[in-house]
Amino acid sequence: MNALPTGVGYHPGELAVQRRMGQADIAQRVGRMIRPDIPDAAAEFLTEQPMVVVAAADDDGRMWATQLVGAPGFVHASGMRAIDIDAVPTAGDPLAESLRGARQVGMIALQPQSRRRMRVNGVSAPTAGGLRIDTEQVYSNCPKYISRRSVEEWVAAGTPAVRRAAELDAAQRQLISRADAFFVASADPDGNADASHRGGNPGFLQVLSPTRLRWPDYRGNSMFMTLGNIAADPRCGLLVLDWRTGVTLQLTGTAEITWDEATFTAGAQCAIDFTLTEVVEISGATPLRWGEPELSPVNP
Repeated sequence: MNALPTGVGYHPGELAVQRRMGQADIAQRVGRMIRPDIPDAAAEFLTEQPMVVVAAADDDGRMWATQLVGAPGFVHASGMRAIDIDAVPTAGDPLAESLRGARQVGMIALQPQSRRRMRVNGVSAPTAGGLRIDTEQVYSNCPKYISRRSVEEWVAAGTPAVRRAAELDAAQRQLISRADAFFVASADPDGNADASHRGGNPGFLQVLSPTRLRWPDYRGNSMFMTLGNIAADPRCGLLVLDWRTGVTLQLTGTAEITWDEATFTAGAQCAIDFTLTEVVEISGATPLRWGEPELSPVNP
C-alpha cells in the first residue's frame, strides 16, 4: 500500500499475502481509513509523545529503525500534511547520516500507557532542529499486543557508547529473549518505508542462533503492510529497546515469511525468519526510563 499516497491500493506483495490469508476483502474495507491528511485527533496525540520510531534505508539500502526522543511537543503537526520532529538520531546511530538528506520514511508513534499507536508514511527532509515528514499515509492501529508501561524517569544525557558486530552476543540474545515488544522497518520495491510494532509475551521473539531470529505474526488489521513488504522485498530492520536502561539494539538484515505450520507458535498466522547482517548496540541511547510492563491481555 505504501506505493499509493491515498492508500486506495495495495502493491503486489501485500495483495499476495492478503489472498493467502483469506483476508483480502477485509483489507479493502480497512484500507479506506488511510488518508494523507493529519486529523485533529492525531495531531493532538503526536504532541503528547516523548518518543517516536522512524524507519528508513541507509545509503547502502539497508533498512533500520531508530528511536527519536524529546519532551512532549517535540513531534507535532506543522500543517495538514506535515510533521516536524525536533530531534535527530543519537551519535553512532546507523541512520544519523542518512536522515540528514531526503528519505522515504515510515514513522510510528506508540503510547504504551494508553495502548494507542499511530502510523505515518511519507518523505522526510532535514530541518534546523531535526526533520520534517511530508505525509502520504496517516492512520491509527488497534491496541492489540501493546504492553502497557509508563515513563518513570528522565535521566541526564550522557555520551552514548556504540558497539557494532556481525552477530549477537550472549547479553544481546538475552535482551531479545526477554522482549515483549520490538519495531520493524520494511520497504516496498519502490523504497517506500514503513515502521510497525510487534508485541507479545516475553519469548515471542525467538533467538534461533547468533544471526537468526523468528517471530510469530498475530492477527491484526488484515492489511499486511509489513508482511507484504517482506514478501516483495526482504530488506528488514529491527529495533529492540531495553525500556529500563535506555539501551537499544538495532538490527539490519533480511526477512522471510515461513508458512510451515510446524514453526508456528500459538495464535500465529505465520512466522517470520530474520537473518541479521549487522547489529548496533547503543548504551545511553535515550534518557527515558520506563516502568515494568503490563502485558496485553490479548497476547496468545
